[in-house]
Amino acid sequence: MRYAHEVGKVRAAEQALMARLPEGALMQRAAAGLASVCAGLLPGVYGAGVVLLVGSGDNGGDALYAGARLARRGARVVAVPAASKIHEGGLAALRAAGGRALPGAEGAADLIAGADLIIDGLTGIGGTGGLREPHATLARLAADAGGVVVACDVPSGVDASTGRVDGAAVHADVTVTFGTHKPGLLIDPGAAHCGVVELVDIGLGDDLPDPDVVAPRPADVRPPDPGPESDKYRRGVVGVLAGGDQYTGAAVLSTGGAVHGGAGMVRFASVAHPVELVRQRWPEAVTTVIEPGPRALEKVGRVQAWVVGPGLGTGDDAHALVAAALRTDVPVLVDADGLTVVARHRDWLVRDAPTVLTPHAGELSRLIGVDRERIEARRLEHVRRAAAELGATVLLKGSTTLVAEQDRPVRVNPSGTPRLATAGTGDVLSGLVGALLAGGMPALEAAASGAYLHGLAARLAAAGPRGGAADAARGESPISAFDVVTALPEAFRALG
Repeated sequence: MRYAHEVGKVRAAEQALMARLPEGALMQRAAAGLASVCAGLLPGVYGAGVVLLVGSGDNGGDALYAGARLARRGARVVAVPAASKIHEGGLAALRAAGGRALPGAEGAADLIAGADLIIDGLTGIGGTGGLREPHATLARLAADAGGVVVACDVPSGVDASTGRVDGAAVHADVTVTFGTHKPGLLIDPGAAHCGVVELVDIGLGDDLPDPDVVAPRPADVRPPDPGPESDKYRRGVVGVLAGGDQYTGAAVLSTGGAVHGGAGMVRFASVAHPVELVRQRWPEAVTTVIEPGPRALEKVGRVQAWVVGPGLGTGDDAHALVAAALRTDVPVLVDADGLTVVARHRDWLVRDAPTVLTPHAGELSRLIGVDRERIEARRLEHVRRAAAELGATVLLKGSTTLVAEQDRPVRVNPSGTPRLATAGTGDVLSGLVGALLAGGMPALEAAASGAYLHGLAARLAAAGPRGGAADAARGESPISAFDVVTALPEAFRALG
C-alpha cells in the first residue's frame, strides 16, 4: 500500500521528529533526497542549468539546500525568489556552493526557458487556494519551458490534503514528496499536476498515525482464490438484476463482469428480452424471467450478493426490484438506474447487511444534494460525506476512483485510465464487484479490488497483445466495455 496523511498529521509528525534531531537536520534529509532524484533526472549534473523557484516557506529552504548540493557537483544553479524574504540558511548554502540568486522574480523568463531542470519550491503542503503573483507567472513560465519540472513535496497550487486546485498551479513532471504521501498527490485534480511521485524517507514513520488515504499496489489486491474443497456454491453465487426492454446491453455487460469476476455461479434475472440476450452471450449464467413485485426474487434462488440497477430503468418495476434486493440480508451493490431510485428512497439504505453504491459525480449529486461541479472539485470531501450520510460503502467513479466507508481510510484506485470513459464500463465494474462480494470479500476490499482489476483490464485491453520489440513501440487503442470484460482474466493473472 501507499499511505497518505493529511497536512495536520504530517506537521505533528515533523514536529515530534525535529524535537529529537539537531536543528536543521530534517530539512537536510529532505534536501538530500530531492537533490538525489534531480541528479538522476539529468543526463549529467556538471554544467546543467538548474533554476530554483523559491517561496518564503520551508519548501523554499528544501529547494535552496538541494540546489547547493547540485551546485557543488558542478551544476549552474540560479534561485528565483518569489518573496521578499526567503530561507536565509538555504540561500547562504547555495551561494557558498557557487550558486547565485536573482534579486527578484522580474527578468526570470529567459532563465527559466533555458533551464535543463526547474525545482518548484514556491509554496508547500500548507498552501491553499490558487497561486498568486508572482508565483502564478513563475508556474506558467515553468510549464512553457522545455526543462524537467520537479515539485518539492507537492506542486505549488495543489491542496496537499484534498487534491483541490483553485486556480493557477504548477504542472510537475516529477514530484518528490517527503516522509509520506499526501492525499492531494493521489486524488484528482491535484494528482494530474504531479507527474511521477517519488517518496523520500526522512524518518517520520514512527511518528505518523493511521493514514487518511491508501492506494493499493498489485500485491495488495487479493481476490478470493478457490481451494481444493471449493465448489460453485462455496465460491459464491451472485445475483444480477439488470436490463430492461430499452437497455439490454447493461444486462450483458454486468453479467460478463460477474462471470469473469470469480463467482462460482451467476444468477441473472430480468424481463424476457434481456434474459434471452444473456443466455446467448453467457450460457454459463443461470437466467430467470421475473415479474417485478414484493416476492420477485424468490423465483431466482439463493445468492450471496446482489447487483441491482444497470439498465433497469427508473419506473415502478425498477423501484420494486431495488426495494426487494435491499430488503434481503446479503450484500447489495446498487449502480446506475438503481442509484436514481435510491436517491428518492434513502431510507431503504438502512439495513444490516453491507451496501455498496457505485455512483459517478452526477449520480452522487442526486444522492447527497450537492452540485456535480463541487463534487468534482472536492472528491475526497464528498465521498467521505456520502459514506457517512448513507451508511454505505461508496465507490465514486471518475478520473481517480475513490472508495469510502465511514471511519476507514479512503481507498484511491491507481490503475484507472481515461480509456474507461466509454459507455458500459460501469456495468462491467458492477458485476465484477458483485462477484467479489459474493466470494466473501468485505465491502471496502471488494469495491477497491474490483476498481483496481477493472482499471488494469482496461489498460491491458488498450495495449493489446504484446510480444516482440515491434510491439513495444505501439501505442494504445480505443476500447469498448466488452473489451474490458474479455481482458479481466489477464488482469487477474497480472496480479501475480
